[in-house]
Parts: sequence; C-alpha cells; structure tokens
Amino acid sequence: MAGADGDDSLYPIAVLIDELRNEDVQLRLNSIKKLSTIALALGVERTRTELLPFLTDTIYDEDEVLLALAEQLGNFTMLVGGPEYVHCLLPPLESLATVEETVVRDKAVESLRKISHEHSPVDLEVHFEPLVKRLASGDWFTSRTSACGLFSVCYPRVSSTVKAEIRQHFRTLCSDDTPMVRRAAASKLGEFAKVLELEYVKSDIISLFTALASDEQDSVRLLAVEACVSIAQLLPQEDLDTLVMPTLRQAAEDKSWRVRYMVADKFSELQKAVGPEITKNDLVPAFQNLLKDCEAEVRAAAANKVKEFCENLPEDSRETIIMTHILPCVKELVSDTNQHVKSALASVIMGLSTILGKDNTIEHLLPLFLAQLKDECPEVRLNIISNLDCVNEVIGIRQLSQSLLPAIVELAEDAKWRVRLAIIEYMPLLAGQLGVEFFDEKLNSLCMAWLVDHVYAIREAATCNLMKLVEKFGAEWAQNTIVPKVLGMANDPNYLHRMTTLFCINSLSEACGQEITTKQMLPVVLKMSNDQVANVRFNVAKSLQKIGPVLDSNDLQTEVKPVLEKLATDQDMDVMYFAQEAISVLGLA
Repeated sequence: MAGADGDDSLYPIAVLIDELRNEDVQLRLNSIKKLSTIALALGVERTRTELLPFLTDTIYDEDEVLLALAEQLGNFTMLVGGPEYVHCLLPPLESLATVEETVVRDKAVESLRKISHEHSPVDLEVHFEPLVKRLASGDWFTSRTSACGLFSVCYPRVSSTVKAEIRQHFRTLCSDDTPMVRRAAASKLGEFAKVLELEYVKSDIISLFTALASDEQDSVRLLAVEACVSIAQLLPQEDLDTLVMPTLRQAAEDKSWRVRYMVADKFSELQKAVGPEITKNDLVPAFQNLLKDCEAEVRAAAANKVKEFCENLPEDSRETIIMTHILPCVKELVSDTNQHVKSALASVIMGLSTILGKDNTIEHLLPLFLAQLKDECPEVRLNIISNLDCVNEVIGIRQLSQSLLPAIVELAEDAKWRVRLAIIEYMPLLAGQLGVEFFDEKLNSLCMAWLVDHVYAIREAATCNLMKLVEKFGAEWAQNTIVPKVLGMANDPNYLHRMTTLFCINSLSEACGQEITTKQMLPVVLKMSNDQVANVRFNVAKSLQKIGPVLDSNDLQTEVKPVLEKLATDQDMDVMYFAQEAISVLGLA
C-alpha cells in the first residue's frame, strides 16, 4: 500500500493529460478527484504555471467532471502557495461559472465565495472584483446569474468607489432582460442588503425590492418575498411602514398563488421582523385572508403557521386577537374541502390549547378537536392523536377519551398499513396519559391484535410497543395481562404467529426480569425447539441467545445448553448456524 501511495504522489502531468483526454468519463472523473495529489507532487510553482493553465484551457467536458473540478478548486489555496497566490484559481473558476449546467455554476460560485475570504483587500480589488464585473456584464445569462452570488462577499472589503460600482452592477442585474438573471438577483437581494450601509439599503435596495416584488414573472416576485424578511430586519421600526409594508401587503394579495404561498410560508419570520405593532395592524388581517385563500396550497401553508403566529403575538392582546380574528378562520378550516389543509391544521391546532388556557380550550377548541377526531381522512385523525400531549397538559385527556376511542380503533384497523403503523407508535404515549385501567379495558385487545397483523412491519412495531408498555406499567402488569396472551400464541397453527411469540419474548425478557422469564417464558421457548418449521427453530436459537443473559447460570447449563446442542445438529443449515452462534455467545461450548 505504501508503494501505491508513493506512485500516486509522483503522478506525472503527462499521464494526467492523457487521462483527462481519455474517452472514459470515469477515468477523467477519477483524475480530477486526484487533483490535490497531483498538485502536491508538482509543487506550488508548477501547479500555478502548468496545471491551472491546462485546466483552464480544457474546460469542455461532461457535467459531472466539471462539477468535481469546481469543488476541488475551492480547496486549492494552499496547493498554489497560500493566500498570496490564491488569485491564480480565478481563471478556471470563472470559466466554470459560465457553463450551461446550473449545478456546475452553483458549485463554482460556492468555491469562488470560499476563496474570496482568502484574498487580501488589495487582491480583492485587483483580481476578484474585475472577475465579478466581467461575469456581471457577460453576453450569456449564465455568467450574469453567477455574478449575483458574488457581490455580497467582496462588497464589505473594497474601497468606496468600487462599492459604488458593485451597487450599480447589482442594480443593472435586477432589471436584466432575462427572467433567470432577475430571479438570481432577487434570491441574493436579502444577502446583499445585509452587507450594505443602512443609507444604501434605504436608497438602493428598497427601490430594487419594490421593482422585483412587482416583476411580471411570479418566480421573481416570490423570491422578493424571501428578501423581505432580511430587509425588514435591517430597517429601523419607523421606516418599515412606509418602505416595506406596501410591498408586503401587495404580495399577500398577489394574483399568483405561488407568491401568496411564499408569504404564508415565511409568515412567522416576517412577523418577527416587523414587530408587534405592524403585526396587529397589518399582519393579522393579511393572515386571515391567507387562511381563507381560494387556493388550497396557500390555506395549508397558512394553517401550518397558526400556532407559531399565535405564539408570537404581543402578550397583552394575544387572547383577544386569537378569539376574535384567528379562531373563526380556524373553525372554517376544520371542515375544509381539502384534506391537506385539514391535515396541516390538525398538526398544529392542539398547540393553541396551551396559549388559550383551560376554559377557552374546553369551550372553543374541544369541539374542533372532537370534529377532527371523526374526520374521514386518516391523516387528520392521526395528527390530532399524535399531538395529544399539548391538550393533556391543559385539560387532561379524559375530556377527549370518549371520542378518542372510536378514532383510535378506526385507525388501528385502517386498510393502509402505514396508518396502522403510525397509531402503534403513539400507543405508549396514549397509555401513559389514559392510565392503566382505561388501557386494559379499551386498548389492550388492539395491541394484541396487531401481533397477528398480516404485515410484518406492524407485527414488529407491535412487539416494540409491548416492551414500551411494560416499561410504563411494570412487570406485575405484564405478568397478569400480556405474558399469558403472548405465550398462548406459541400454539397458533400459523408459524408466523408462533415466531411473533419468540420476538415478543426477546423484547419482554429484560423488562419482565429473571423470575417471569425463567418460570413462564423459558419453558415455552424450549418446547418450541421441536417445531416442524425450520424458521421457528432457528428463531428459538436466537431467542435463547437473547434471553440467556437474563437467566442464571444453572438454568443455562441444565435447560438451555442441551436444547442448543440438539439444534446444533439439526438438518437445516440456518438452524445449525444460529444454534452454534448462541452456544459461543453464551459461553456454553
């Protein structure tokens, strides 16, 4: 291996050139990935004078090769002689930033941003800033889109005259003829605003923001909404109303649903950025409109933000705003025609109970929870059940238990196995909240029924569920309630159910402790070693290996060892293998 490494480090440039010109893409890709090794072998001088010019001249390849090259060059600073010579990396990266494939351009811009921090302020003005200008005024839109991502990294460290030029270039790109360029500029508007002086944010950025937010292309307008969050955070409170809010109001009522969706999606961030006063006066009505939007996607995005929006409302007027403005809209959404909207609401509505307190929850929210527990869509019922802990803290779960039960039973028997799986995962949580008596009376039979489900994933989850229930309710409860039923399945005619008995014993032995395992479970496992089905027999060997550490050494020697030795001579290869493995793990050889 050392010899191979030695050869690698002496990789001659001639071989690299041959490999880079090879017809096989994989070979070219491999040689690009070895670039750092080649550069080390050549030394910094030859890397600068031979390797980089060669790479710059040969950029006409498959996208995956170019992508690997763009990534490699971002880590090349020390290989060309450190920050002093880092500008040598600019020519190949500039070429890569103009190619047609977006992924390659983005990676080249990422590498350029990375190495920009390693330029001294002088080098930044002499080498980096001219590159940004060239890209910004390129003939092809590809280079102009790449330029948009580079303004913010060089702006803070250049002189004021160069800063003025950079701002001018950014302004030009924001009104470019090509929508792709305006889109790139809009996506970087917030980032660029963060590095500008406040006076220029007001004089330049706001006018660009307003123009982009009313662009003819909705793909540009929705990106301006994202920038709105950053811009609002930068401006003093008194300027927000005049400079940002008119544009934001317009976006919240935009004719394109995608723009309204973006406003709904960013609503909590916008709310924090504009502060409590504007939230009360402007955002509350806007949020109401989004909750009543004609497009289901917008309603769903807004419904998702209900809890966050209510949490961030100013405390003095929170309850009044929710009760008079938000709750009426929420009530309508509970019976929305679109299941995604109802599902989004169900995932957050329970969180309102902690904000509104016990009395309001019982009077106003409880009827909504109960309605959603009876919804025809399983996801809605599931989202309510999965967030029950919020309500339990405020009013206790008993208020819901009568309606909960039919919903749980229906979900437990749902035709879609993923729905059944999801409800199993919430069982331990429900059990803890409802208490052992309620559980034994109403839910125990469900948990046992899942053990014989026709889908293996359900049987497996049901086994884990039993273990968690025993951890919650204790070994004595397990001995009286669970263990007899599990052991009863050992005589089931279906071998899959007999195997489930073994899986349950594996999970329960540790939680139940030595006495129950030795007296009740071990005899059943040993008896099953004579099963007709080989799959059951090798699972007996696996189970004995699993429960062995719980048993005392006397039982291991007198009861377990003879059975494992018998299984180790079984005609079935798998049974032999697992029996021998168990013997060696338990130290019975």
